[in-house]
Amino acid sequence: MFNLRGDAHKIYYHIRKTPHQIREIKYLKEIEEIRTFYQSVETDVLKLIHYRMIKEKNGSGMIPIFVTAIPWLLFLFSTHLEDFLFKDGSMLWLFFSFIYLLFLAISVILHFRESAWAATHIEIIQDIIKDRNEKVFSE
Repeated sequence: MFNLRGDAHKIYYHIRKTPHQIREIKYLKEIEEIRTFYQSVETDVLKLIHYRMIKEKNGSGMIPIFVTAIPWLLFLFSTHLEDFLFKDGSMLWLFFSFIYLLFLAISVILHFRESAWAATHIEIIQDIIKDRNEKVFSE
């Protein structure tokens, strides 16, 4: 059934349906593979990866800037664009609008997906570094 609750709720329902196979669920298995890989990396290198992930997360902000800049660019050329799109009852504006909205939607989805994955990697790396530091201090 279609719902608008998001992936977190979908994962919860999936886990709840198969509680005896939680570690085998693809959503968790993927995260486990990422964590296992990062656990095999030295702490110094892991810190460098962490810094790069922070840069990637902050760098994905270029997409919203790009998305907000396009309307201003179109506004600058609005008279020429209007003459071109609406010339002689042309339906070219419909094609242009569809392509623009499709591109806008894809850009926004990619932005939030990239940001979410970067946040996931950052959290995993921070947890591993924290665990390693606690282990060193407890010894």
